[in-house]
Amino acid sequence: MATVHLRIGDLVWGKLGRYPPWPGKIVSPPKDLKKPRGKKCHFVKFFGTEDHAWIKVEQLKPYHAHKEEMIKINKGKRFQQAVDAVEDFLKKAKGKEQNSDYKADSKGKKAASKPLKILEEDDEDLSALKDPSEKSMKDDPHFHHFLLSQSEKPASSMEPISKRLKIIEEDTGSTSIQAADSTAINGSIIPTDKRIGFLGLGLMGSGIVSNLLKMGHVVTVWNRTAEKCDLFIQEGARLGRTPAEVASMCDITFSCVSDPKAARDLVLGPSGVLQGIRPGKCYIEMSTVDPETITELSQVITSRGGRFLEAPVAGSQQLSNDGMLVILAAGDRTVYEDCSSCFQAMGKTSFFLGEAGNAARMMLILNMVQGSFMATIAEGLTLAQATGQSQQTFLDILCQGQMASTFVDQKCQNILQGNFKPDYYLKHIQKDLRLAISMGDMANHPTPMAAAANEVYKRAKALDQSDNDISAVYRAYIH
Repeated sequence: MATVHLRIGDLVWGKLGRYPPWPGKIVSPPKDLKKPRGKKCHFVKFFGTEDHAWIKVEQLKPYHAHKEEMIKINKGKRFQQAVDAVEDFLKKAKGKEQNSDYKADSKGKKAASKPLKILEEDDEDLSALKDPSEKSMKDDPHFHHFLLSQSEKPASSMEPISKRLKIIEEDTGSTSIQAADSTAINGSIIPTDKRIGFLGLGLMGSGIVSNLLKMGHVVTVWNRTAEKCDLFIQEGARLGRTPAEVASMCDITFSCVSDPKAARDLVLGPSGVLQGIRPGKCYIEMSTVDPETITELSQVITSRGGRFLEAPVAGSQQLSNDGMLVILAAGDRTVYEDCSSCFQAMGKTSFFLGEAGNAARMMLILNMVQGSFMATIAEGLTLAQATGQSQQTFLDILCQGQMASTFVDQKCQNILQGNFKPDYYLKHIQKDLRLAISMGDMANHPTPMAAAANEVYKRAKALDQSDNDISAVYRAYIH
């Protein structure tokens, strides 16, 4: 079969991940959007969706030659709307062409059309190939509507194109941003072809796995309570009988469990991960644990020829469900890069922090601050009540000032409504405070604010609030 050369402006059928072929047009990417390394691909704007993505050449077919075939195999209202949008585009293009011919004839001559250069893998300045008739994405009202809907503040033109990977180099302190391999505006990505394993389907793990599956990853799951796996099996996940079996079956295995003991048991216990590790297998610890646990797990995994990365996540159950977690990674940099599509599916940004243990340290510091802040907010609410002030007015004033945030508003509203459904378990934030205080002791650094907050959470746990949300620390002040 002869090779089909595609050019800027060509209409195509593009296959993105597990989604069906969709009609689109090859366009020039934004100047600062890098072409994925090692992949021969074109930047495609899809009709009917306002989505854009890098698509591999082998996943592209000329529009006209395959139109009948695609219409037969694809159904649905949105698909038909996309095809109609293509036809409207062709009619308008034909009208412009006829109008151009008429104007040229009236002047006695017609300007020769400029040939379009074929995109090759080594093309560096793709902006030079831009079709002059192609409207800039920044000028597209649909694109602006999407952009503004993603944030209260206008984002840069690149933000909706791809979730970003922020890489913090530990030795230089510099920050660089890598564009996602292939992310359409609605968050669709090209999933890795590596087999993914996931251990632990709690508040955070459930949302992560759901997003991995939505974005087309092949995922095998295991959970201590097997019934939690059922929903994900229905969504297309595979079932692993033991952590060892998952690690053995998969190229990359993630785990997200409650504390250091659970993390160690998962790796070192009977039928644990270590029994399934072989040379080249990757293990990623996403649990929030202490640096010493990370060091131990890293050593045992690599001793078997495995590759190790820690990647704890900052966020809540809601942010996990929304795929908007912040991922802090450290350890084997090549594993971090191999997990690019996974991190894009589960998070809004990802930081690489150098050697294993650094992510654990940073996460404990972040959770120490969050836990202490939540305890202080609860203290303020109860002091307002004790002094005859309106708690709602206190919250209204707070949310108009410099400390205003979605976190403050949601947590305070939940407190006032008596709603302590867990978004992040109180027992887990108390564990993080304890580990952060211990880390401070080892560094001979004082943590008096965290120590005071920790005592309040311990009292809340004594009042049977462990399995409630962290905002239930409020109850420690009213009993």
